[in-house]
Amino acid sequence: MRKQTLKGLAVGLVAVVGLAACGSSDSSSDTTVAAGAAGLACEVTDIGGVDDKGFNQNAYDGLKLAEAELGVSIDLLESTTDADYAPNLQSFVDKGCNVIVTVGFLLADATKAAAEANPTVQFAIVDSNTSAPNVQGLTFATDQPSFLAGYMAAATTTTGIVGTFGGINIPPVVIFMQGFAKGVEYYNAQKGTSVKVLGWDIAKQDGTFSGDFSDQTKGTSIAKSMADEGADIIFPVAGPVGLGASQFAMDSAGKVKIIGVDVDMAISNPTQAEVYVASVLKKIDAAVLQAVKDALAKTGGGTDYLGTLENGGVGVSITSTITPELQAELDAVTAGIIDGSIVTK
Repeated sequence: MRKQTLKGLAVGLVAVVGLAACGSSDSSSDTTVAAGAAGLACEVTDIGGVDDKGFNQNAYDGLKLAEAELGVSIDLLESTTDADYAPNLQSFVDKGCNVIVTVGFLLADATKAAAEANPTVQFAIVDSNTSAPNVQGLTFATDQPSFLAGYMAAATTTTGIVGTFGGINIPPVVIFMQGFAKGVEYYNAQKGTSVKVLGWDIAKQDGTFSGDFSDQTKGTSIAKSMADEGADIIFPVAGPVGLGASQFAMDSAGKVKIIGVDVDMAISNPTQAEVYVASVLKKIDAAVLQAVKDALAKTGGGTDYLGTLENGGVGVSITSTITPELQAELDAVTAGIIDGSIVTK
């Protein structure tokens, strides 16, 4: 399989994470982690889990980069339900972490409360904006690379039908789906075609959601439903639920292909690499590393980071063979998104 990366787009990874929830037998908090010379950087994951082959798993790479490059010690906690957020955060406050990174929009309220209660502790949160003077928001314009993925899907579908679905109806999920549908819409306008998108309605701003980020059987069911309606390329934005769609694609004998999310899933999920035609990327590992640097220097709180195509914070990895003509079109669309002449929202 030959991998291409769109010109000017950095290969991205994903959000921050932690390894074991309160009460879990795998909890890294069972063993006290001493602060390194540079300090102690701690992260709390959302409910998707560190083994999701995407958002959480690759977010952990950002923490490991901080350990290797900055000399900090690291510690992690995984949340299995939203009831774990506050206790996990308090555990890290009590441990004396110099910076606590939380992963995902679902932790926004708990992070804000912990930050306000502990104004001398530095926090960063992935997929949410600044909520207190000691919190740095790490956000990503994922509508931009999703637009490119939608354009590519419209250009390469053989059935004229593509699909997308989300885990939970929250802004960091919807932004991918909207960008994808807008990319298909733009392709249709440019080419005079009528490729159909299942799972997201631009006019109604609503679509198909599994309701969680963990039940892979739901991903399989949704993918099957979309395939039954004719979709041959599907873009799940649902964490581990999307792995169920990938399994369905594996079982479809090549009739259905998948666009990965957050990371290059042809690499992170090698046993199913053949089903991925592309992946929409968020370079959260680099954002997390910078957030740890900023927190240790006490310069990050109260500011937001936004990853874009222009600064390389988001991108697209193409893992299927495309024509030179389509590559040139994608490069032109990329330039139009960066200069603002093409609207992706």
